[in-house]
Amino acid sequence: MHSQPTVAAVLALRQQGLGARRIARLTNLPVATVRDWLAGRLPRHSRDRPEGSSRYQTCEKCGQAAHDFVALPTAYVYLLGLYLGDGSIASHPRGVFRLRITLDIAYPGIIDSACCAAREVTRGHVSAKRRTVQNCVDVSSYWKAWPCLLPQHGPGKKKDRRIWLADWQQKLVEQHPHQLLRGLIHSDGHRFINTGRGTWSCPRYGFTQVSDDIRGIFCQACDLMGLRWTRAGQRTIYISRKSDVALLDQFIGPKR
Repeated sequence: MHSQPTVAAVLALRQQGLGARRIARLTNLPVATVRDWLAGRLPRHSRDRPEGSSRYQTCEKCGQAAHDFVALPTAYVYLLGLYLGDGSIASHPRGVFRLRITLDIAYPGIIDSACCAAREVTRGHVSAKRRTVQNCVDVSSYWKAWPCLLPQHGPGKKKDRRIWLADWQQKLVEQHPHQLLRGLIHSDGHRFINTGRGTWSCPRYGFTQVSDDIRGIFCQACDLMGLRWTRAGQRTIYISRKSDVALLDQFIGPKR
């Protein structure tokens, strides 16, 4: 078990602007441990701020250590895309929240990617359970901090309320727009072959979402990557230009 002075030293180095890897080298701690502490997952004995100490700060919303959103892994942006498309958050006893992402059982690769992303963000247990009636799988993760990391959470369905990115989320998306697109397309999008008269055909990406705000977030991520998009009806966005499809194929491709 790591001592409180060790935890305090890590948090103090972070306040000086150091990154997780450099802090790990200076303190001789595993990088994963440092990232956990910076993300608010402190040892149980260190979660309460010692009397007279200003080094420990707690989140007023979830009660854990103050979140360092900058230290979140790239997998968070992918997970954000999945949540906006097919995710929900529900409260459970003792202040714990369940993040649930419902995915089609026909795509085990996407299910595995969702589990890996949630584990990387939480460093905790993640489960994937098939529903008995429907052909889908619920990827679930229990954590007190989910409403803090996914502030889009709120009462009712996402399509019925305003959805926008927090400033810190916007910065992460600007750094990794491809990961947001990957999550959104894995949840509410698809890659297919568009055909015409004769033997003409070409691959195409489509994204269908009832929420105007979420469609806007998708289009904004496309703009960040220089992708040309078009609308079809009120709910669907297409990416059809050959070079744009080739770019998306580098990190998305057909669903598997």
